[in-house]
Amino acid sequence: MIEVSIRVIYGDTDQMGVVYYANHFRYFEYARGELFRSLGGSYALMEEEGYMLPVVEAQCCYRAPARYDDLLKLKVWVAEIKRASIIFCYELRREGEGVLLATGKTVHVCISKEGRAVRLPDSAIRFFQQQSADIKETEAHG
Repeated sequence: MIEVSIRVIYGDTDQMGVVYYANHFRYFEYARGELFRSLGGSYALMEEEGYMLPVVEAQCCYRAPARYDDLLKLKVWVAEIKRASIIFCYELRREGEGVLLATGKTVHVCISKEGRAVRLPDSAIRFFQQQSADIKETEAHG
């Protein structure tokens, strides 16, 4: 699990001054990219190897509003790894507050350059299993 910071820019908000609902998915994408980097990889490296991880399911539960100029803390972790898919989960909070603003989940399927579902490469499985194992160890000691 990692935690990233995101500052809400004016363009992320709607007429009511609240972060537009769809922008939460952009924040999730940003956090996933940072998770890849924190583990020493990137989406670009996977694509160079001929694999892509498109989102096939996305979910967000909105609990409280985020607003312009808020500094948000977003946690992301690998919740499950299957043969050809991976599930990421998210928690969004305003910095310095315990209030949960949103939770989310995205499901990704591994596909080849030809667009066919394929088994996750062993390197990716090991990559994400290490992150998943780190979470379980942290939870056991937390």
